[in-house]
Amino acid sequence: MAADGLKENSILIIGNPLLDISAVTDDQFLQKYGLKANDAILASEQHMPIYEELSRLNNVEYTAGGSAENAARILQWIVRKPNVAVFMGCIGRDKFGEVLEQKAKGDGVNTKYQYHSDPTGTCAVVITGHNRSLCANLSASKHFNVDHIKNNENWAIVEQAQYYYATCYALNVSFESVEILAKHASANNKVFSLNLSAPYLITWHKDQIASVLEFVDILFGNETEAAQFAKELNLPSNDIKDVAKHISGLPKANGTQRMVVFTQGVNPVIVVKGNELKEFSVPALEPGEILDTNGAGDAFVGGFLAQYILKKPLDTCVKCGTYAAQEVIRRSGCTVPEKPDFHE
Repeated sequence: MAADGLKENSILIIGNPLLDISAVTDDQFLQKYGLKANDAILASEQHMPIYEELSRLNNVEYTAGGSAENAARILQWIVRKPNVAVFMGCIGRDKFGEVLEQKAKGDGVNTKYQYHSDPTGTCAVVITGHNRSLCANLSASKHFNVDHIKNNENWAIVEQAQYYYATCYALNVSFESVEILAKHASANNKVFSLNLSAPYLITWHKDQIASVLEFVDILFGNETEAAQFAKELNLPSNDIKDVAKHISGLPKANGTQRMVVFTQGVNPVIVVKGNELKEFSVPALEPGEILDTNGAGDAFVGGFLAQYILKKPLDTCVKCGTYAAQEVIRRSGCTVPEKPDFHE
């Protein structure tokens, strides 16, 4: 199936939209805001001026960000047809919100944002040499709720979509939104995907993850999240293959088989569906090619799902996910060349 056979709003993605504000600075700038190189934190009161300060720098760059929106952007980059992915999340009615919407739409994503009086969520990306320090202010994104999904216009999009994707960051904001999409997908034999996203989210939301898992068709994660899942659910083994097998075998509401996809950096991608386990090697990169690993996981999902909704074989899905991730790794931030150069 060619990408031109895909319909608009084929896949609905929900998560926390953040405007990435990136600029090259120095160690003194990091010290001013109490930041560390190669760290990622949530903003506190002392960090609030950083976003405006970065925006005034000559080398500032803006990117539509947030884990789920990154995946939507990469998917659109691969399929090369606008509005195949529709994204829902909450932003503010402000200048950063306008930039975020412009950037996301410019990347081909059909944005259906909810709006709130709080400022648009932002992520300061402070670049010092080859290091990046991330400081996220969730702000308006924390106010996304299920009412936005349930209004008539957006519910029509829910019914139109055949695929759905959410991160566990979305669980942190609106479990009801994740649940309603997962249940709708299961009841209508559509495909719902969930990303474990971060080890701390598994700790915080293990009960919610457990309750929604019976509706999940594809579960994404990495080696640290797999180990945390094993710990929180007291599994007998924390070996990544054993964890994948266990999750794949858990009960599923509509009786179909769940696919588990675990990445582990330079080591093989593990995919389990039913009783079948497959490993896919990852092409080696030279150390000098690796500029920035942030966003690589989001890019993998975007590349994987781009081929999955095209109904391509599993090996093509994994190959495209790895290709997208490595393109992002070679660049600063979750950015890509103008056009993909992916070959099945």
